[in-house]
Amino acid sequence: MALKAKPTTVKKVVAENRKARFNYEIMDTYEAGLVLTGTEVKSLREGKANIAESYASDEGGEIWLINSYLPEYLQANRFNHETRRRRKLLLSKREMHRLQTAINREGMTLVPLKIYFNDRGRAKLELALAKGKKLHDKRETAKERDWNRQKSRLLKDRG
Repeated sequence: MALKAKPTTVKKVVAENRKARFNYEIMDTYEAGLVLTGTEVKSLREGKANIAESYASDEGGEIWLINSYLPEYLQANRFNHETRRRRKLLLSKREMHRLQTAINREGMTLVPLKIYFNDRGRAKLELALAKGKKLHDKRETAKERDWNRQKSRLLKDRG
């Protein structure tokens, strides 16, 4: 009897917000779908998107991704999309309600961490519920990261 391997989830990361983990303390992460047009999907597949300056906002009972940059798809001609338009996020009602209460009551922020294609070829957004770090917290994070680097170098040198 042959053993079957576990199916691995393949994620092709298209865009990543690397500064988010430095600037924010991440409390919880969610996976959200994106409402995209055809040219936006083709542009994402080329892998030149940018979500470094974007954020998510609650407007009218829905959650929107604001200020994300998806460049124009060059072969689309006149049917192209706006590069910085607002994009609706697809979440379950329970998740949406949980995020809305956290934003309104606790002063949290919704920060996009990465855009990727899942194993079914759907564009997904990893969204984080986060709290902004103060300057001293950022310094502490930098010190900790530097110490971990030095520690790994010392351990590597000793064998």
